[in-house]
Amino acid sequence: MNLLGKYINGNYITSIYDTGTKIRETKDNEFIPSFAESMDIKLSNYCDAQCKFCHEGSTIYGKHGDILNQKFIETLHPYQEVALGGGDVTSHPDLIPFLYKLKEQRVISNITVNQKHFEEKQDFIKELVDKKLIYGLGVSLVNPSDKFISLVKQYSNAVIHVINGILKFSDIELLSNKDLKILVLGYKQLRRGIECYAKNYKNIIYNQIWLKKNIQNLFSQFSVVSFDNLAIEQLEVQQLMTKKEWNEFYMGDDAEFTYYIDMVEKKFAKNSTALLNERYDLLDSVDDMFEKIRKKK
Repeated sequence: MNLLGKYINGNYITSIYDTGTKIRETKDNEFIPSFAESMDIKLSNYCDAQCKFCHEGSTIYGKHGDILNQKFIETLHPYQEVALGGGDVTSHPDLIPFLYKLKEQRVISNITVNQKHFEEKQDFIKELVDKKLIYGLGVSLVNPSDKFISLVKQYSNAVIHVINGILKFSDIELLSNKDLKILVLGYKQLRRGIECYAKNYKNIIYNQIWLKKNIQNLFSQFSVVSFDNLAIEQLEVQQLMTKKEWNEFYMGDDAEFTYYIDMVEKKFAKNSTALLNERYDLLDSVDDMFEKIRKKK
């Protein structure tokens, strides 16, 4: 592992490596940050993938966010991480200059793309990786074909994103034992996710029950298995770990070390599923926004 950055944050030291590994160290009994370690940032609501379960409700009529003129960008700390997504983040006309701006500030940028755009825009994705404009690459699974698996394996920091309830046994059969990394996301009943659940709840529930019963098998089938907080809750992942393992691997509750920014609607919240009355107008400082979110926990 090569060290990307190391910084003091409150009462602890954070080290980030090029493999995606993050290590926190403190002499105290708990980690108390002065600023957010990372932010999940939505750049665009445009997308032509038409995923029926899209919790962002992205369409070809969706708007791009104004990502070059927001004052809070100037207040990002060196080695803070940003997870950039959409919509189709690759369609944003200002993505490249935005990533260069973040790189100049020594911010660690990661993006999430749909499998459709990942396969269609390989030259663009490779440019982002080769120029070190991004480090982490999340790819949302649509169809686990041999072509897709071959392409993903070309990127050492690529992680396949799958959704609890959408992921099927047949998907795991095709993906397993190929030295791949996966991130399991919780199913979000928001926007099109509500309609999709109403129409397909029997299949979704069946897939969720199957995954919950077989979750431990994934650890031997993939090189890395991780979960977002919603999936941890839905799949009761904590029950699979000892207290020591949980304390070592769990990265914290929403708004404890991270929060969500929507640059299309110019709002911020504790996470992307926050209710409308729990979303606030953007402030000029990432630290001020983090402080407000923490007070609302």
